[in-house]
Amino acid sequence: MSDPRSEPDRVVISPRRVSFDWDTTPLHWIPDEPTATHVINVLHLLLPAGERWFVRVFKEALPLVEDDELRRDVKGFMGQEATHSVQHAYVLDHLAAQRLDTAAYTKYVDFLFERLLGDRPPLGAPVPAREWLRVRLATIAAIEQFTAVLGDWVLGADALDGAGADEIMLDLLRWHGAEEVEHRAVAFDMYQHCGGEGLPRYARRIVAMGITAPVMLYLWVWGAAYLIRHDPQLAGRLRYSLTEHNKAARKGLLPTWGDLGRAVPRYLRRSYHPSQEGSLRRAVEYLARSPAARSAAGAIGRAALG
Repeated sequence: MSDPRSEPDRVVISPRRVSFDWDTTPLHWIPDEPTATHVINVLHLLLPAGERWFVRVFKEALPLVEDDELRRDVKGFMGQEATHSVQHAYVLDHLAAQRLDTAAYTKYVDFLFERLLGDRPPLGAPVPAREWLRVRLATIAAIEQFTAVLGDWVLGADALDGAGADEIMLDLLRWHGAEEVEHRAVAFDMYQHCGGEGLPRYARRIVAMGITAPVMLYLWVWGAAYLIRHDPQLAGRLRYSLTEHNKAARKGLLPTWGDLGRAVPRYLRRSYHPSQEGSLRRAVEYLARSPAARSAAGAIGRAALG
């Protein structure tokens, strides 16, 4: 949890047009830690489709936003999420080039976001369009609770540096994590603004988290098991196990399931607001020194001068 006394008052949320060179990144980018590597790699499986979906839903809801400051934040959020989606999709290409094809898994992720959570309720369910939009906004707010927790974790995960993790992958994860902390409250505020009044709005938020948390857990475990099972360098010698996961977590290479689980009761408090989550100061400080973010800022500056 952040200390409000040491946090910046406000940041401008805007996308950074980063790029990463994956040519020298090994398949096991945390050396000798295939379980930790692939548990984190699940992000690359989930985020391209998920974050494209975030942008579509927010674009649909944007005309409902009457507050100018929130509108600016939402547009910045959409730009950041679109950039995240593209950069993680490039990692999937890199994995495929190393003979780890993820298409057999990601087709189910695409189905989840494009069909089950698409523009219309699944199976022709008689849900009014405005209510279906509110349900999806509540789902995004629930997902963003976890991305803020993960973003703050990776910013402080010094054990990854100590383990010799690939610098390019670490910069991707920390740039992304810092932006997740930077916009940690936008999805929540968007839902609060568009979600109706009183108890129904709170109840919908609780139900959305009650569904989102177990689904994310299932997708994460399934994704880690898929990656380990199909890893050509492991050749079937290893399977995902909670024992190996916990061993990596004790080394500081992964967040614990408890770290993520404790994010749920915090979110369920009626008085909760995501501005209490993570350290915005640490996020801003990382973005100021991230190689990719600095390169993007330099390119924008050179374009302006030219």
